[in-house]
Amino acid sequence: MRAMVLYETGPAEAMPLTLAELPIPEPGPGEIRIRVLACGVCRTDLHTVEGDLPLPRMPLVPGHQIVGVVDACGAGADRFAIGERVGVPWLYRTCGRCEFCERGLENLCRDAEFTGLHADGGYAEAMVAPERFAYPIPPVFSDVQAAPLMCAGIIGYRALRLSGIEPGQRLGLYGFGGSAHVTIQVARHWGCEPYVFTRTPSHRQLAEDLGAVWVGRAEDDPPQKVHGSVIFAPAGTLVQHALRVLERGGTLALAGVTMTPIPPLDYDALLYWERGIRSVANFTRRDARELLEVAAQIPVESTVQLFPLEAANDALLALKHSEIDGTAVLVMDSV
Repeated sequence: MRAMVLYETGPAEAMPLTLAELPIPEPGPGEIRIRVLACGVCRTDLHTVEGDLPLPRMPLVPGHQIVGVVDACGAGADRFAIGERVGVPWLYRTCGRCEFCERGLENLCRDAEFTGLHADGGYAEAMVAPERFAYPIPPVFSDVQAAPLMCAGIIGYRALRLSGIEPGQRLGLYGFGGSAHVTIQVARHWGCEPYVFTRTPSHRQLAEDLGAVWVGRAEDDPPQKVHGSVIFAPAGTLVQHALRVLERGGTLALAGVTMTPIPPLDYDALLYWERGIRSVANFTRRDARELLEVAAQIPVESTVQLFPLEAANDALLALKHSEIDGTAVLVMDSV
């Protein structure tokens, strides 16, 4: 099978992924093999190939916003039928036994494994995954429309929950890429008023098209303070800006898997009055199920830019330079 393989990390400009022929993987006990139809390109993939994240193994096939069809089942795997369409996200497996797993916080499991990091992901024509961590795709979505939901959508959903935002309140969104353009649709479905802070003109236009009540840059002053905010961009300097316009009692959720250093914070001006900051670490299977359910109800419309599998480096470079409106999605020949 064809796959885009990371043999050595490097800047996206160096085109670090190599097109290679790999053996078709065989599913083990409790696993399914998926013929990949589409795979979204996530900023976490960019952090992976550029070496911002410690890599537990190399070589590696990135990709964790996967949509495909089941074409083989390992021993004991009976949750999905052959030919059924499924999605595989970032969370690949957890131990299921630790205190976090038992408390419903499997996203914090110390032995968790992640797709495209510990296990080969979806930048390939096939991959295997534990059936317990795969999800049926609602029929309302095409393959390429569903791909961004598998990480961008789920992590945005969890970030909304951790921000404490309630229906009718004002929500700040910082950065308007793959995750935020799905999250704003969920927020509007909940009756929230989205305020979007982004520097890219095309992203500002997309935010307006998707119903933002106000759009500006992080340095700008919105007409009113917001009750909760989510930062999607991996820039620590945004924390000061976000806290500056956060209402008393509000929570700022940081949704990135990594972030540049956060500058010193003035306690009296930015944190007092019970303002809070929370990081968003991965997500749970419950988050995934709930996001897919609400996304189908809306239904969410993903803005996608398609790339062939062999152009994965080009997609990552465009993502790095904020040239993607919505989400870049890799498609296989069969799509």
